[in-house]
Amino acid sequence: MVIDVQDGVVTAVRIGVASPPPGAVVLRGLTVPGLANAHSHAFHRALRGAAQVSPTAGPAEAAGTTGATGAVGATGVTGSAGERAPDSFWTWREVMYTAAERLTPDSYHALARATYAEMALAGITCVGEFHYLHHGPGGSRYQDPNAMGEALLAAAADAGIRITLLDTAYLSAGFGQPPTRPQLRFSDGTADAWAQRASALKAPAHARIGAAVHSVRAVPADQLGTVAQWATSRDTPLHVHLSEQTAENDACRAAHGRTPTQLLAEHGVLGPRTVAVHATHLTEADIAHLGGARTGVCMCPTTERDLADGIGPAAALQRAGSPLSLGSDSHAVIDLLEEARAMELDERLRTRARGHWTAAELLRAATADGHAALGWEQAGRIAPGALADFTTLALDSVRTAGPPPALGVETAVFAASNADVRHTVVGGRHIVRDGAHTLLPDVPTALAQSIAAVLG
Repeated sequence: MVIDVQDGVVTAVRIGVASPPPGAVVLRGLTVPGLANAHSHAFHRALRGAAQVSPTAGPAEAAGTTGATGAVGATGVTGSAGERAPDSFWTWREVMYTAAERLTPDSYHALARATYAEMALAGITCVGEFHYLHHGPGGSRYQDPNAMGEALLAAAADAGIRITLLDTAYLSAGFGQPPTRPQLRFSDGTADAWAQRASALKAPAHARIGAAVHSVRAVPADQLGTVAQWATSRDTPLHVHLSEQTAENDACRAAHGRTPTQLLAEHGVLGPRTVAVHATHLTEADIAHLGGARTGVCMCPTTERDLADGIGPAAALQRAGSPLSLGSDSHAVIDLLEEARAMELDERLRTRARGHWTAAELLRAATADGHAALGWEQAGRIAPGALADFTTLALDSVRTAGPPPALGVETAVFAASNADVRHTVVGGRHIVRDGAHTLLPDVPTALAQSIAAVLG
């Protein structure tokens, strides 16, 4: 196959060409559309390995530090005898707050650039950055109110990938609760103030600007409509964390007498431009609401299992009408192929049945549907008029060798990993060549240095 590209766009796809034409760039292996990482928190990459529990004490105790509350260590509450209370999403969150507290625009740019370069090495050509770290420590404003968002836009450009910056409204600690001190960096005070700041963001060529509601606990119900209307007026993606934890569902019912999904529906948040992230703990009525509104759902299996969130009803959501996309979220792993097969394998564990999605359907979730969730409908396919964004996977590694080429998609989804990515092309530009990043030659060192600057 020969793919003709001009000005970053595919102009023709020619099948059955016997040999590469003169001047062609040869991509040996299975070439698929670029992968779309539909849900990312770039600074969470600093937590990989640092937020895992030990038998008696968390890493923060070993380092002589404490979490944001003072009573919670990096991974859990410890008793007087050194016993550790059960770890959960909520204790993990304290570690995240500690990392967030230390970031500056410069250190955030360095960490995000290295993280996005790691994504490029994993075949990801576009990322959806769920961005809520807006202000300085204690909520102090930078001279440029969007300094942190601008750092992320620049980081994606420097790493050679596309980005949809999902500027996130995060206004409260819970239903009727003001932000805690770590959360002051996230909050604009009101949805109107959030909209005013977000409106000042301008998208360069490699970027889109979207919106996000962090969660129903973080945006008061009477302000959800402001965020939804902002996104609607700009015809831009709107994402929201939804029902990741049962505690959030319980608190929402106590405060409003309805589930988070019902609350979002009543305030105009659901719809075909909206993507619910996680959607782990849903009622049958919730699933019907989401599917009936054609609201997309982004599953993040590697994070959901790392944080012990649970297994979401992905198959039921798709049957109800919700398009599915995939994200690496907290970056415990950055591997969209692993996210794709994990969605199927987790469903197998839950149902004790196989074959909920074909390999081609899982690959679509990682490519075309992921790009659509981020507002890049012209990406995610190899066809005339599409963006020239490709990923090439080796079919001769120890993981992929053996199956015939006709089973290339099955091999990619169910056997390959990020280590099998040989080439990543974005807009016709070779970003990863033969497994090496062309713009940031030493990604491991860039990651180590940027993480050390955050964690100390």
